[in-house]
Amino acid sequence: MNSLKHTTAIIGRVLLAVLFLLSGFSKLASPEGTIAYIESSGLPFPVLSYLAALGVELGLAALLIVGFQTRIAAVVMAVFTVMAALAFHNNLADQGQFINFFKNISIAGGLLQIAAFGGGALSIDAWLAKRKSHGALGKAL
Repeated sequence: MNSLKHTTAIIGRVLLAVLFLLSGFSKLASPEGTIAYIESSGLPFPVLSYLAALGVELGLAALLIVGFQTRIAAVVMAVFTVMAALAFHNNLADQGQFINFFKNISIAGGLLQIAAFGGGALSIDAWLAKRKSHGALGKAL
């Protein structure tokens, strides 16, 4: 049963991260278009916002997959996702925007679950914790 739990945790991390990676690579392929879109939404500092989005969507998504600093990465990604929903999908009278808004909110919920429970046994965080506890045990003996 633990094997299923550990496998499910890593699959969940990967499935959430893939969405961010795809979005990040799309932004990387079209920086001018992405920056123009950010600017059209009224957000300040569009270039800085673009770079921050790349950091979250590529950098933090990669951390989420490997399970390093998983809780922190998941919280930052959840905040980013809610902010994106508020900035880009706030016309709830439009059915497409309504759906995208609540998809973002749901994704943030999944990320907060990861933040609450960690990356699981199949993560760098778990490996480091195990290594640290074995090191502490060795020093105690």
